[in-house]
Formats: sequence, C-alpha cells, structure tokens
Amino acid sequence: MKKVAFYTLGCKLNFSETSTLSRIFQERGFEKVEFTDTPDIYVINTCSVTDNADKKCRKVVKEALKHSPNAFVTIVGCYAQLKPTEISEIPGVDAVLGAAEKFQLVDILEGFVKTGKPQVHASPVSEANTFVNAYSFGDRTRTFLKVQDGCDYSCTFCTIPQARGKSRSNTIEKVVQEAKEIGDSGVKEIVLTGVNTGDFGLQEGVRVENFFQLVQALDQVENVNRFRISSIEPNLLSEEIINFVANSNRFMPHFHVPLQSGSNKILKLMRRRYLRELYAQRVEWIKTAMPHACIGVDVIVGFPGETEEDFLETYNFLNDLNISYLHVFPYSERANTSAIELPGVVPQKIRNQRADMLRILSEKKKRAFYESQIGYEGKVLFEADITDGFMEGFTENYVRVVAKYDPVLVNEEKHVRLTNITPAGLMEAEETFAELLAH
Repeated sequence: MKKVAFYTLGCKLNFSETSTLSRIFQERGFEKVEFTDTPDIYVINTCSVTDNADKKCRKVVKEALKHSPNAFVTIVGCYAQLKPTEISEIPGVDAVLGAAEKFQLVDILEGFVKTGKPQVHASPVSEANTFVNAYSFGDRTRTFLKVQDGCDYSCTFCTIPQARGKSRSNTIEKVVQEAKEIGDSGVKEIVLTGVNTGDFGLQEGVRVENFFQLVQALDQVENVNRFRISSIEPNLLSEEIINFVANSNRFMPHFHVPLQSGSNKILKLMRRRYLRELYAQRVEWIKTAMPHACIGVDVIVGFPGETEEDFLETYNFLNDLNISYLHVFPYSERANTSAIELPGVVPQKIRNQRADMLRILSEKKKRAFYESQIGYEGKVLFEADITDGFMEGFTENYVRVVAKYDPVLVNEEKHVRLTNITPAGLMEAEETFAELLAH
C-alpha cells in the first residue's frame, strides 16, 4: 500500500478540495499519512492569490524531499493551472495537473512512477467547466462544503477566472444531500465555500437556482446545527438573505464581505461591481437586523494609482464602519491581469506600511467587538485542538472562546456567558444553565 501526504496553500475552498482528493486516494487503496511520515507520494495544492506563490511552492517541495527524497511530487491547484511549465521546472517536481485534471490524478498518474522528466497535464481553463463536489472532513469540528466554483467577474487584480474557469455550481438537491451526510457523520458546523459563493446557481452557463434558495433549503437540514457563509460579495448579499439569516436557527450571524478599497476611484480601477455607499448600506442592514453579528472585511492596499489620500479615505471609511475584523493584503502584481499595466505603481515599502496601519486598525476593531460582547449569552461549539491544556471554540457570532481542556466538551455546543478577554485576546466564558432551565 503506497503512502500519500497532502499539503494545502490558500483558501478554504482549496482545503475542501484537498480533503476530497485525500478520500479519492484512500478509496483507491492508498494510505494517507502525515507530511513527515516518509510518504511515497506528495500532493501539493497551490494558490495563486497569496504572495510569492512560486517561492512557497518551491519551499514546500524542498521540505517534502527532505522527509522523503524518493517521493513522487505532484502539484495541483490554481498556480498549477496558471504556470504549469514554470512549476514543472522546480527541482523535484514529477507532475503538474491543471484545473480540469486534478480530480483524475490517480488515473492520469497511474502507478506514480518517476520517469526523470516532469509530466504536465494542464488543459486550457475553458475545459474546467464541470462542477466537482468537494468537502473537508476529519480535520476539525467544522466542515468546508464547496457549493460553487469559478468566477465570471473581471476584477483587474485577479487571476482566479484564469485559474478556475467560469462560474458553475452544484445543485441545491445535491448540496442538501451532502449536508445531511456530513451531519450524519457527527459534524455540527458546515461552512459554505466557493470562489464567488453568492453567485451560486449557474449550471452550464444558465442560472437555474440562486444562493438565497440554497440558504432556505439548507436551513431545513435538521442534523446540522450551524451553517456559515464563508465569503460573499457585497453586491450579491441581498436584504432578503440578511433578514433570513437574522431569523434562522441554523445560519450564524457572521458575514465575511470583501471590500478591497474604501475609495470609489480605486474600486472603479479594480473593476469591482459596487461602490463604497453600497458596502456601507450592507453593513447597516446586517447590524440593524443582527446587532451582535460579526462582520469581516477583505482589503487590498497599494493598488496602482492609490495615493495617500485614497488610502486615508479607505482607512477612515473602515474606521467609521461597524465591522469586527479585517483581512489585509498588500497589492501583489499578477501576470496576465490588466492591473499590472496601470500607472501609479505604489512602492512595496509604502504598501507594507499601509497594510500595517490597517492591521493595527483590525486589532482595535476586533478588541472593540469582543468588549461589546462581554455579558452576552450564547452557544460555543468547542473544537478538538488542545494548546497548553486549553481548548477553543466559537460562538455563533464568531467570538473565539478559550476553556480548560475537557474531553467531554469536544464537538459539543455549550450555553455560556462571555465574561472577559484574556491577555492573548481570547474570550473567557462561564457555563450557564439556560438550556436546562428551558426544559
């Protein structure tokens, strides 16, 4: 029995797909092992969004061959689709598979025999036109369930349409079936993932269903306690979705809504499908319907043409918004994007300085949000990870709670009252008996 190990770079969608690849291998008689357990095969799932994709890929390959010098090294994922030839030239790489091929890698690379010459199997991205089911499993209390893939948007900084193809989705019927199966396995929380999750419903280029219908259907899945929406574009986050989540027992009051810039000038250069006024409206809708809701924001700084005034406009816009945390990214040039041709390149040092300013603002926002939650009563779903005798879990609105390890608490929801914030920035809580009193 050949041993296989996996490594994932990038987003939750990548993690769900790596987990599915792992199950494919195990169903075909391979043994899944840890990265350091001298596997016969490595599968490295890459990302094109994170900085230094090439550098990170090279480093993981190098580390893999330290642990298992004779292993067969396979590269898949977004970066593999965008730069297959470049990746095949990395020392130690035996095979590169593109978006249309990655889920057939066991058949394509039958035997995983090293030939001394890298194999490249990467069709044009237009051939990645079918939806392949994927979900993470066995890694943690939460499962990431892929409901949508690809993107039809044309943001000037983004390579995802080139790496994953056109927007396409699973059917509501199949997603509900998968959610029920995941629930039957004992998982309490499912995070809905996709490249452009809110664009759910396109099948073979035709809109057959929509994301609101999916949310309504999943709310009826009784054996899953919690659903989260991983990320949704502000223009696709409708008032009906917000109001439905506000009244749902299963969808959590937690939204991650990409902004990218608080300057309308920069949003237009990015070719985003909204302006800052729409974004502010969405935040107001959420907070009106769910005052305790957690709202996360993606921001890019140092985009070409972003002046100091443009950046301060973004900073002040975010400072005034009732949001909970930021994910901050310095702009990174990507080949074959139109942004790379724009004038007004921002020096890397200034990009990093602006990113640092927003990360400090994020810490302030998160701290203020946590402080506003002290005294709040709700449920925490505890996870299995243990650090120095402590375990962690999340409230419905994504407050991270720490507690002394108790094996009985793993994958259990407990009624708690949030009490205070630790020096590490985590929330402490005390168990309440609200649930017992209710009976």
